[in-house]
Amino acid sequence: MTEQTPPGELVVVTGMTGAGRSTAAKELEDLGFYVVDNLPPGLLRDVVRLVDESAGPGQSIAVVVDVRSGSFFQTLQANLARGGIGRRATLLFLDATDEVLVRRQEAARRPHPLQGGGRLLDGLQRERKVLADLRGDADLVIDTTGLNVHQLTRAIAGAFGKADKVRLSVNVISFGFKYGIPIDADFVADMRFLPNPHWIPDLRPGTGRDTEVAEYVLSRAGASEFLDGYVPVLAGVAEGYLREGKRFMRVAIGCTGGKHRSVAMTEEVVRRLRARGYDAQPVHRDLGRE
Repeated sequence: MTEQTPPGELVVVTGMTGAGRSTAAKELEDLGFYVVDNLPPGLLRDVVRLVDESAGPGQSIAVVVDVRSGSFFQTLQANLARGGIGRRATLLFLDATDEVLVRRQEAARRPHPLQGGGRLLDGLQRERKVLADLRGDADLVIDTTGLNVHQLTRAIAGAFGKADKVRLSVNVISFGFKYGIPIDADFVADMRFLPNPHWIPDLRPGTGRDTEVAEYVLSRAGASEFLDGYVPVLAGVAEGYLREGKRFMRVAIGCTGGKHRSVAMTEEVVRRLRARGYDAQPVHRDLGRE
C-alpha cells in the first residue's frame, strides 16, 4: 500500500492594516509556502483543493485575508472550524498600536480602506471592531509595534520555519509595566510583589540575567512559591493548547522597568518549561531601555 503524503500546513494571515501582513506573506513565501493574497474566505476550500491537485497535498499554503473581505469574516471562521478544510490551520493575527499604524500609513501615503471621508484613525477604529472576534480566535498574535521589517521576518521564520511542528512553542516575554503590557500575551504575570533590586546599589546596574541579581530575585519570599504554582499551570494549559491544535503560547512576565525581577523570573520559567520538554524561548522586550 502506498503511504499517503501528510497534508501541508495552512496559515491564514490577517490583522490590522499596516501591521505587517505583506512582510509576513513574503517571508512565508521564502519559507516555501504557496501564498495567496487578498483571498475571499469563501474561496479557501477551493484554493486548498487546487493546490492539492497541482502541487500535491504536502504543499504548505498561506493565505492573506484582510478587512477588504468585509462581511466574509464569518465565512472564514466557519471554514477554520475543526476539520473544516482537511488541513491543520493556524490563524496568525498581526497587530500594533493605533499610533504606530497611523504613522506607517501616513509614511506610505495610503488611505485606510475603511476611512471613507473621515480620518485615518476613524478607519482603524472601524477595522478593530470588524476584526475583534477574529483576533480572539487567533492561534498566534504578533505585536509589531516595536518591530522593524527584519525583526518581524525573524519572528515569522521562528514560528513557521521549523520542520518539526509537534511541540508547543512558548515565548516567555519580560516587560516593564511603565512601557505597557504586551498586547499579544496569552498570560500576564506581575512580579512587583517581589523586592526591587533597583534599590540595592550593588545590584542596580545589573540585569536579571546576571547571576547576582537572579539569585537575589529567586531567593526572595514568594518567588519559589510563585514558580512552583505557575509553571504547572502553564504546562497544563499548554497540553490543552496542543489537544486543540494550538502550537503557540505567549507568556508575559512584568515588573516596573523590565530590567531585574521580570527578566530573572522569565529566565527561570523558561528553564523549567524546557525541563518539561517544551520549546520555550525568552524574549526581553524592554531590557536596555533604561
